[in-house]
Parts: sequence; structure tokens; C-alpha cells
Amino acid sequence: MNRRLTGILLLAFVVAVACSYLVFRVVGKRIGGPQSTVTQVVAAATDIKLGSVLRNVDLTTINIAGAVPQGAILKPADAIGRGVISDMYKGEPVLENRLAPKGSGGGLASTIPDGMRACAVKVDEVVGVAGFATPGMRVDVIISGDPPGTSSNSTQSAQVRTLLQNIQVLSAGTDIQRDAEGKPQQVQVVNLLVTPEQAEALSLASNQTKIQLILRNPTDTKIAKTEGTDLAQLYGVSKVAPVGTPQAARVIHRAPRAPRVFLIEVFNGSKKSEAKFASHEEKQ
Repeated sequence: MNRRLTGILLLAFVVAVACSYLVFRVVGKRIGGPQSTVTQVVAAATDIKLGSVLRNVDLTTINIAGAVPQGAILKPADAIGRGVISDMYKGEPVLENRLAPKGSGGGLASTIPDGMRACAVKVDEVVGVAGFATPGMRVDVIISGDPPGTSSNSTQSAQVRTLLQNIQVLSAGTDIQRDAEGKPQQVQVVNLLVTPEQAEALSLASNQTKIQLILRNPTDTKIAKTEGTDLAQLYGVSKVAPVGTPQAARVIHRAPRAPRVFLIEVFNGSKKSEAKFASHEEKQ
């Protein structure tokens, strides 16, 4: 019995040593494995608004373990003095695509992409959604007026057309931010981000017609096909011909009328004869 018990204890000891060795190897590999690299990047020290110019007090540094975000700035000197083209929040890494190019400064001009223009549109406080057109929103531009060639005295000549669709709002008035409560500010000038061709059309429309901004869902990018609306159509009246446009004369073709003929039968004994005479009107 003593030898058998001794063999069992010896076998248990060997198994315990083997298991301990395996556990030590597994834990050792995890502890002694390669450590992830830590990179120091530039981050916002406070909330930074669109159009601001970065200063030294606006920036700080944070450590990021593992992969670094694409475009992250590693040195504060590479960000100081550049304009912010998108809102940034405290602790957020500063990225190249969130800043304007070096030397472009801040303000509205730094937020305009290459090839685009900022066109100012005059609106009043009650027209359309002028007071709710805050930066980043999308609007349609509606124009209303009398088309060329129509009489300005005719009330039925007024027409409404959609000039531009899905246009981004850059700023509203002189302040391109919302107020402290996050509400849109009442302003009389809205800057729209347009192409040079759209800027020409918008400038002409501002001088010759009345402009209204129509708010749309930013996720709705579809371009609607509209034919416009005339004032007469609102009352169910068909379109009238423009004043001064002569209508084509209506030509009526009549079939030629058959001549009127009188038939006279003459009896001479047993003989019968016929004589035809045209009416007096047909002779004339």
C-alpha cells in the first residue's frame, strides 16, 4: 500500500508541475508580448467654433495608443494661426481636413472650398426661413416676379420659379454662429455656397426679382423638376397669351357652293323639251 500511494502522489506531483509550467508559459507570452506604440498628437484644449483662428491657448497634446487618425497634427506649430472650417470640441484631435490652408486666415473666407463662391442674399426677417438659415443647413432658392416681355400692370403675369436647389448655407449675417442657446439669429443677409455660374444667376435674381429661401432636409439631395407656377393657375384660370403677342388669324375654308339652276319644261303638242336657266344672283 505504501508503494502504491507513493506512486500516486508522485504522478500527481508531476502533473501539477507540468500544468504550472504551461500556465507560466501562456501568461508570460501575454505579459511579455509587444507593447502598442503611443503617439502624442495635438488636440483642442476647449470648444473651438467655425471660423476661429487657432491660438496657442486653444491647443493641447494628448497620447493616442495604437493607430493615429489620418491627418492628425503632431506639432502645435503646424496648427497655430490657421482657420477652423468645422466646429471642434474639447479633447478632439486636430486634423488637417478641419483646418484652412496656411496663410488663408480665419473667418468666412477660410471656409470656402476651392472652386466655390460665397454669395450674399438679402432677405428680411419674415421671408421664408431667413431667421432659421444657420450654417450647414440646405435651402432652395425661389424667385418671383414678372418675366421679360410681360406687362407689369397685369396681375396674372407674376410667376414663381425654383432657381437653385440643395444649396448650403455658409453664414447668416455678420455672425456665422448660433447664439448661446443654440437658436438661429435673426439676420438680413445669408451667405450661400455656390459655383461661379450659380453666383451669376443669383446676383441677377437679387436685382430683378424677389428671393425666398426654402428650408430642406440636409439628407434629401434629390433635385426636383418643377415647371413653376403662375398667379392665374392659383385661381384655376388657364394661362393667357402674353400681352403684345399677335394671335394667328384663323382661316376658314368653305366648300364652293353649287350654282342655282332653274329647269323649265316646254310642251309643244306631243313633243317635250327642257330649258335650263341660271339664277340672276349667279350671273352677277
